[in-house]
Amino acid sequence: MTRAVALGIAVVLTALPGEAQELSDVPTQSPRSGAVEFRLGGYKPQLDAEEALEDGSRPYSQTFGGSNMLLFEMEMQRFFYQDIGTAGVSVSLGYAEKYAAAQTSGGAESADRTGFHVLPIHVRAFYKFDYPAFRWGIPLVPYIKPGLVITPWWSTKGGEIETPEEGGTGRGVKFGWEVVGGIAFMLDVLEPRLARDFDSGLGVNHSYLFAEYTYAKVNNFGGKGFNLSDSYWMFGLALDY
Repeated sequence: MTRAVALGIAVVLTALPGEAQELSDVPTQSPRSGAVEFRLGGYKPQLDAEEALEDGSRPYSQTFGGSNMLLFEMEMQRFFYQDIGTAGVSVSLGYAEKYAAAQTSGGAESADRTGFHVLPIHVRAFYKFDYPAFRWGIPLVPYIKPGLVITPWWSTKGGEIETPEEGGTGRGVKFGWEVVGGIAFMLDVLEPRLARDFDSGLGVNHSYLFAEYTYAKVNNFGGKGFNLSDSYWMFGLALDY
């Protein structure tokens, strides 16, 4: 009996190194330091809401119609806190344009095309409540991103910067603030093994699809002139690295 017990213990001890070696082969998550995001959405500046416009005058809608501009943005994030959620700062750059037939002073369409272009730059702080995703495997990550907006804009006619007949210039810069709220779906839960390979091979820790809503006041903090404010949805892809 004693020899049988000793033999059993020896078998267990012999198996332990093999099990440890097997566990060591499982890839672990590499450290996270930031993220990159790509997103698209519809944006329509509130140029028709300027206080200086005459009653009933809607120059933007009369020229470009009621549809939105297609806005594309890329954002780079840097993480400074990773514990009960993730927090940091980010910088993003976007671009949107809208073209239509130019109009004469009498309101008729001309052969030239007129365009309106914006290049929004965002500087944001952010907080992502991703603790449940990492701790319990819940794949939904809500987040909030307050920030400042700097938006260079320019108007073109016939491919050149437009000079308004009433004077002034066809370009400028507007400043403002914004608050963004959104929710991201962690794609790792769909293919865990592929997600680990993505991490070990390319250093991408996690990937997400997200939807977010932006409330932006871009009117020089209540100043006169062009009003580039808007509230809009955007959708995109995020990659942690």
